[in-house]
Amino acid sequence: MGRGKRYLIEDYLGRRARVYGDERAILVGIIPPGAGGAEEWETFGELRALAYTAGVSILGHLVQRRARPDPATFIGKGKVRELRALAEALAADTAIFNDELSPDQARNLEELTGLKIIDRTQLILDIFAQRAGTKEAELAVELAQLEYLLPRMRGWGQALTNPGGGIGTMGPGETKLEIERRKIRRRIQRIRRELVEADRIRAIRRKRRQRSGIPLVAIVGYTNSGKSTLFKRLTGEEVLIEDKLFATLDTVVRRMDLGGGRWVLVADTVGFIRKLPHSLIPAFRATMEAAREADLLLNVLDASSPRILEHLRAVERILAEEVFSPGEERPPILHVLNKVDLVRDPAQEELLAQARAELSRHVSISARNGWNLDGLREEIARILSSRWAEVEFLIPYERSHLLRSLGDMGQLRVLGSRDGGITARLVLPREELPKLEAFRDLIVRTVD
Repeated sequence: MGRGKRYLIEDYLGRRARVYGDERAILVGIIPPGAGGAEEWETFGELRALAYTAGVSILGHLVQRRARPDPATFIGKGKVRELRALAEALAADTAIFNDELSPDQARNLEELTGLKIIDRTQLILDIFAQRAGTKEAELAVELAQLEYLLPRMRGWGQALTNPGGGIGTMGPGETKLEIERRKIRRRIQRIRRELVEADRIRAIRRKRRQRSGIPLVAIVGYTNSGKSTLFKRLTGEEVLIEDKLFATLDTVVRRMDLGGGRWVLVADTVGFIRKLPHSLIPAFRATMEAAREADLLLNVLDASSPRILEHLRAVERILAEEVFSPGEERPPILHVLNKVDLVRDPAQEELLAQARAELSRHVSISARNGWNLDGLREEIARILSSRWAEVEFLIPYERSHLLRSLGDMGQLRVLGSRDGGITARLVLPREELPKLEAFRDLIVRTVD
């Protein structure tokens, strides 16, 4: 049995065609009539990177210029024949499409080409499934997979059209396909209940953090822009760093010291991509929440990328359409131009200059070699300066034991001695000021 036939039989049996990593694929996409080479590069560049992340071997690509997809086969009938001929010539067994296909389009393409058909959403779902590292992320991805699968389950083949019967079925007239669909619906309901419980637990943690007054900085940005490398540099936390899309899927939160008694929590989040399928938004749940709750967003951009402007606009679009509601107040955003050490030719420098001209607030760094990270920390501290208070105390010598209690509230620095006591300065989150009520008689001044 050929490789392509094996994949197709799997589909006939009602199990979603997974990306196994041994596929030999042709990339397929459409671009508008009159679009240039840059548009074609953009169409296939990211899809190629997604396929590489999934472990797929890319043998070639096929592009069609047309205003809108064919409702039956996505690409035109002539291109379908061309795809089949190209697959036979290259010994390919899979076609990966750069858009989401309808169930009918996928079925028609499989019948006409004999290939395993994968669309962009399906490919991303499998990458998410491979990389989910927490129970909640696994559930969110499984939910998206099942919701994708349900309308695509097919009644082809003897296995799913025979009537079934027995315990748990609706009777002998119910087909195996109907039984499988009912099982999937039950599983979807169960996952949704578990995710509701996860939301409740996360809300408790969020309230606890908000009461602490510690600012949260969320690192967002286009996938593979260096977010995890920056996170490691800022926090010292060991995280997975790969030259692949979606190297980070689960949100990780760690502490970062800004100096002078100021520190924040930093959240490393999953990268954004163009044409993010809406069905995958639940799998971004923790990332979206970290961004909404943040006191500051760091948007990391690859300064050396020829697509830096497209990446900037893609992130802005996802933040506007998927993360924040219309009219919702947003945290300030600091754009971090990463990988500036890789900007080496005039074309890159010109693109970077264009990007800088569009950004109201930005810092240039190299997370890889650590260049200008102190400048980044200083800018973060400046933007969030209102979140901390500095309080000066004059503590009589006989009450010097209170220094330990004050030191537990923030960073305490002894300045010297005067007027029969010890002078000290305490830096703490502004929300913590009410806790100083018991020391009110010792306060000399509050520094704004």
